[in-house]
Amino acid sequence: MGPESLAQVLRPLRNIFKQKDFPDLLVGLDVADDAVVYRVSDDLAIIHTVDFFTPVVDDPYTYGAIAAANAMSDVYAMGGEVKMALNICAFPPKLPLATISEILRGGAEKVAEAGGVLAGGHTIDDNEPKYGLAVIGEVHPGRFLTKAAAQPGDALLLTKPLGTGIITTAFKGDMADPSHLEAAIKSMTTLNRDAARLLRQVEVHACTDVTGFSLLGHGCEIAEKSNVRLRLRIDALPFIDGAEKYAREWLFPAGSCKNEACYKAHVRFDPEIAEETRMLLFTPETSGGLLFTVGSRDLQRLLSLFTQHQTPCRVIGEVLEGEGIDVVK
Repeated sequence: MGPESLAQVLRPLRNIFKQKDFPDLLVGLDVADDAVVYRVSDDLAIIHTVDFFTPVVDDPYTYGAIAAANAMSDVYAMGGEVKMALNICAFPPKLPLATISEILRGGAEKVAEAGGVLAGGHTIDDNEPKYGLAVIGEVHPGRFLTKAAAQPGDALLLTKPLGTGIITTAFKGDMADPSHLEAAIKSMTTLNRDAARLLRQVEVHACTDVTGFSLLGHGCEIAEKSNVRLRLRIDALPFIDGAEKYAREWLFPAGSCKNEACYKAHVRFDPEIAEETRMLLFTPETSGGLLFTVGSRDLQRLLSLFTQHQTPCRVIGEVLEGEGIDVVK
């Protein structure tokens, strides 16, 4: 479901639950963001999110780990730490129990790596496997991050390379090089926890994670909610090996076209940028990196921290006055 359809579906909820009636609900109704943030006390707020999807790889353990990392990413995008999760499972009745066990083991070990606990969940029968998590995290009520505070003059940064969506699509069509898939799996199973902890050491203005709505889709959300314009430099964007090759072969998932239809009116491309490169930036990502903005005062310190901790991070553009996104050479 695209963001416009989602907004239409959720409109009745906002009519029922008014933000002014829930002063401790810090994020959740008036400003759509990556997760709900609810204040419990003066120094504690909980973050609640949910995510699940169909398999993106064949190996059940890896599928479970990717789905869990993807679900927990919203907590990190809000500046929090994962505390607890519940399984969300929809499996065909004929799916072998050993396969189900491996999916759940992959998810459980990834939650354990995050420092959280996985405490049960819910399962239904379905024709196609689906797995994910409902996740609870914690954050200080005065220190959570949203998409809505980017400022002109900020640098725009990204922590993981792009390309998981097109590489896994190429894999499903038996057209992916195994080394490319291996690199995509490594990216998708890497938690955003370390990156989020580094961000907490400086003043980050806006943050989200790059998932199904693509780099440009999630970038548009930052631009719209912050009332700013983003400028992306195409030569600064990191890609997983193979992603640009499969783009030239036009092996895009259907979600690329959906994202393009939804966001293209808000994006301006340099005329020299190839059509396949444009579409690659509209391509859904799975368990992607953090996309965030930071002021010039903290930029070099933050980049040094990422270098010291051997955690990927790259400046990919800047925040300007205006609206929408410019993609330039």
